[in-house]
Amino acid sequence: MKLSAKLDCDLVAVETQDELTLLVEVTAPEMIAATPRQPATLQVVLDRSGSMGGDRLEGAKAALLALVDRLDPSDNLGVLAFDDGVQIVVPAGPLQDKLAVKQAIAAVTAGGTTDLSGGYLRGLQEARRVAGPAGATVLLVSDGHANAGITDADQIGTVAAEARKHRITTSTLGFGLGYDELLLGALARGGAGNELFAEEADTAVALISGEVEGLLAQVAQAASLRVVISEHVASVHVLNDLPVVGLVDGVMLELGSFYAGETRRLLVKLVVPGIQALGLTQVASLEFTHVSLPDVLQHTTTVPIHVNVVPGDQAAGRIPDPEVRTEALFQQIQRSKRDASRLFTGGQVGQATEMLLNASTLLRSEADAMPVGAATELFAEADLLDALVLESHADASRAAKASSYDATVKSRNRGRESRGGRIVLRWVEGHEGVSAATITFEEWELQRLLRVLPQELSAQLRPTRSARGPEVAGAIASILGTNDPVSGFFEQAAANGGFTVKRT
Repeated sequence: MKLSAKLDCDLVAVETQDELTLLVEVTAPEMIAATPRQPATLQVVLDRSGSMGGDRLEGAKAALLALVDRLDPSDNLGVLAFDDGVQIVVPAGPLQDKLAVKQAIAAVTAGGTTDLSGGYLRGLQEARRVAGPAGATVLLVSDGHANAGITDADQIGTVAAEARKHRITTSTLGFGLGYDELLLGALARGGAGNELFAEEADTAVALISGEVEGLLAQVAQAASLRVVISEHVASVHVLNDLPVVGLVDGVMLELGSFYAGETRRLLVKLVVPGIQALGLTQVASLEFTHVSLPDVLQHTTTVPIHVNVVPGDQAAGRIPDPEVRTEALFQQIQRSKRDASRLFTGGQVGQATEMLLNASTLLRSEADAMPVGAATELFAEADLLDALVLESHADASRAAKASSYDATVKSRNRGRESRGGRIVLRWVEGHEGVSAATITFEEWELQRLLRVLPQELSAQLRPTRSARGPEVAGAIASILGTNDPVSGFFEQAAANGGFTVKRT
């Protein structure tokens, strides 16, 4: 694992109060081909309440049947279904008899009400019973609001945080538009896992598959970053939405697991009340600890953080690092999304949209002064905020879930690639080296197009193996009109052989 850090400003004025923003990057190594891995443990907690009946339950079951084939016989799999009670579908343990496991999963049927906490707590027990040195992952799949058992988000999040201490990660998949994003978000946050969102069965299948692929690609478990502050720092604040434990001499950030090759970015703010002496001064140190896989060995890397204390006139000419400044702005916007999500859920749509529009305006004004690469990301984020506002006019529930999901991806797991949830459209011809030849949608973004297109054309935007011809691209462009932000893609696709639709 590689650990690096940089401050927005490495100069501070002597005897002057200041704030420093620290950008930390942690990069996981690639997996070594043919290296044996530790057996993985996955415990699925599946909502089988009445609302899950039909395509949702069948889609979830199809995904579970597919993952049985993906896992090795030495891997541990457990499947538990819950409504107002708990059904142990597959007792957690090695996949010795895949046929019997598949038959048990296929036999699950829809039931009654939703005791989510009862299912989750029982799933934790199963995961802890068989978890090996590599820990375990609990994946909770639900489409509804908990109406029995523990229904308080903070309380259930605390349970997930306690399980995390025993190397049990909790990820959640919210299915449809009726689930409680605050509750599932709290579970994923406390459990240091992924918060996923799917409206349709095929998206849920792809996301569950992606979660398994991530589990099998883990190269580190139980990762944490301790920020130890020196006597020159008054306080420390974490800007990412992560589980944080306050310590006497700083804070501890819980990072969970790392996939092969991923780079995660973290932001920490240090408040410096005023350093009395000139010269190079240590303000903090970083201690990154993780358990490597497959050897299950604990490692700790330490990096000191220094600033140069200079006279006030010299510090006045400092220029903040644009990369750190951009990341700080980016994380500020993620907080706005989370706050907007809560407002949408509470029915305060006007306040939520105002918050998102203000955030979009801020991004566009700041992006003008940024380097090209940073500006591109900020403008793209501003476009997404505008899209969330437009979506809220059509469906505030979808906007709430999309805001929460997107903020989680970009704050808790900043740098982690999406696995299965995105839909990529690309011209059939002439796409080499042309950025405009590809467009990527989250599922919720695609819904906007599906609403305005007739059924026969909206069906053409579903992922399949075959390409869509130029005439389809032209028809979509014509209906969208020149003012639509994506109509240009379809116009050019019509001139470049049509387009393909695939999942990431």
